[in-house]
Amino acid sequence: MDVADFEYWLGRIASLTFPQLRRTWQALALLEASDSHVDEADVSQDLMTARIDLMSAGERSVAMMLPAALASSPIAGEAVAKLGQRRVDSVGCPHCDGRDVVRWGQSADLPRYRCKTCRRTFNALTKTPLARLRHKEKWATQAGAMIDGVSTAKAAKRSGVHYTTAFRWRHRFLESLAKDKPHALAGIVEGDETFILESFKGKRSAMPRKARKRGGKPTKRGISAEQIPVLVARDRHGATTDAVLPKLNRLSITAALDGIVTPANEFCCDGGTAIVAFARKAGIPTHILPMPGKPQPNAPDFHINNVNAYHGRLKEWLRRFHGVATKNLPNYLGWRRTLEALGQNVTPDALILGAIGLGPYQQATL
Repeated sequence: MDVADFEYWLGRIASLTFPQLRRTWQALALLEASDSHVDEADVSQDLMTARIDLMSAGERSVAMMLPAALASSPIAGEAVAKLGQRRVDSVGCPHCDGRDVVRWGQSADLPRYRCKTCRRTFNALTKTPLARLRHKEKWATQAGAMIDGVSTAKAAKRSGVHYTTAFRWRHRFLESLAKDKPHALAGIVEGDETFILESFKGKRSAMPRKARKRGGKPTKRGISAEQIPVLVARDRHGATTDAVLPKLNRLSITAALDGIVTPANEFCCDGGTAIVAFARKAGIPTHILPMPGKPQPNAPDFHINNVNAYHGRLKEWLRRFHGVATKNLPNYLGWRRTLEALGQNVTPDALILGAIGLGPYQQATL
């Protein structure tokens, strides 16, 4: 966009209503983001800054919160619609699963569709955790903050929203990812439990104990009722499933791994009573390690080093949050699984696709 075009945009802004002003800045920022001429972009940024200085406080609050996020991200009205179109193509009607759908106008910057089978209308986000979530232009910034693993306060500052909004967005984004687990693991599977300190973070009444600050430490040494068991099973292809166990016993482990680890697998564990009982009851070939983390001398391929290393990365990553509420722990486990599964390919787009249920990133490795 050259300077003349930019000045034309500026000349039209004064007469716009707030909704028109918002759409103008959206389109302007998207054009600016696609401009390959750095020198013109710099000039345009100077003009943008100068025009914002002339705005009223109300106009400025609307204008300032859009261009920076939009100019650095492909996720905005049209881009979200394109991503959502993939969901419509793959899932069809969210109400009846019908495939015969047609375009049916537009609302809230998203195209709507109508199902010819059930005659109901919907958009690409209907019945997803992101349905009715506002400020689509800020989703990519929020997703980027989640990739970086920054605090809620820092994510809010990046996105230009209140920190409570950033926290709610975090868990809306994680709702589908928490359910994204492999249906089966392949080949050699390593299983082991780890323990995470129970937390009532966010609870304001009926506390069963005195509150701790910034995560805190257990009052008892070793494994105790203060710590929550988390089971992790991982195959050699990197597919990972996990579960927060209500109790460390055979029934809880069976509920978490039934059908995922089968007699077709070679199961490695450390000899814990509950996990061995599960494997033997299910008829799964089991290799019990004589010492935790040490392979058998005559079978060096059978070990649990990978799952133990995953435990270490998980706990190190969780430490930055200074305590995770136990009720929210499954969401954080899903968050970590997604980062591990995508690796260097993790992007804001990929995280948003996962949030609307278009992964899956933890597919079966059979």
